[in-house]
Amino acid sequence: MDTQADLRFKDDEPRIHPTSELKGCRLGRHVIVGERVVLREVVVGDYSYFERHAEAIYTTIGKFCSIAANTRINALEHPMERLTTHKLSYRPNEYFRYLGVDNDFRERRRARPVTIGHDVWVGHGAVIMPGVTVGNGAVIGANSVVTRDVAPFEVFAGVPARKLRMRFAPEIAARIEALAWWDWPRDRLFEAVPDMQSLPIEAFLDRWETREG
Repeated sequence: MDTQADLRFKDDEPRIHPTSELKGCRLGRHVIVGERVVLREVVVGDYSYFERHAEAIYTTIGKFCSIAANTRINALEHPMERLTTHKLSYRPNEYFRYLGVDNDFRERRRARPVTIGHDVWVGHGAVIMPGVTVGNGAVIGANSVVTRDVAPFEVFAGVPARKLRMRFAPEIAARIEALAWWDWPRDRLFEAVPDMQSLPIEAFLDRWETREG
C-alpha cells in the first residue's frame, strides 16, 4: 500500500537548468531554477521556482513562491558617498593585481538582506531593493520597483511600488496564516489540490480548518 501511495509523488530533488549560476545557495524540495538564473547566497523554500533570467542575492525565500522572468531581488547597491559609484572601488581585483574585493562593502550588502515569505508571487521584471521584507501571500506587480516592506497578502505595484489592495479581507487572510498550508506534508497537499481548484476560499478554509491531518 505504501509503495502504491508513493507513486503519487515525483522526485523531490531541485531542478536546476544547466545555464543557471548558483553560489552559496540552499534549495528546498521541488525547487525549480530556470534558464540563466543567477543566485548568490540565497535560501529557497520547498516548491518555489524561478523563471528565466531572474537574479537574486543575499535573500531568503519561503515556500511556494513564484518568481517570474527578468526579476531582480536585492538589486545591487553602489557606494554613492564615494568618489565613484563604479565597481572600481569595491571590486578593483577585476582590473588590477594585488587589490582585492572590498570586504567591508560586501558585508554592508549582506547586512541588508531581502526576506520573502511563503506563497509570494513576484511579477515579470519586478525589482526588490535591499533590506525589504515581503510578507506571506503578497503579490508584486510586473515591472514594479519595491523600496519598502510589503505586508502579508498585499498587492503591490508601480514605480515606486505602493499598495493597490489586499488579496483577501483581513479575517480571511488571518485564517490562511493560521492554516499555514505551506507547511503541510505532501500527502495533505495532494488531497487538498482538488479543493484548491474548485472551492471558494471561505469554503476551502471551512473544510480544511476542521479536517484532521
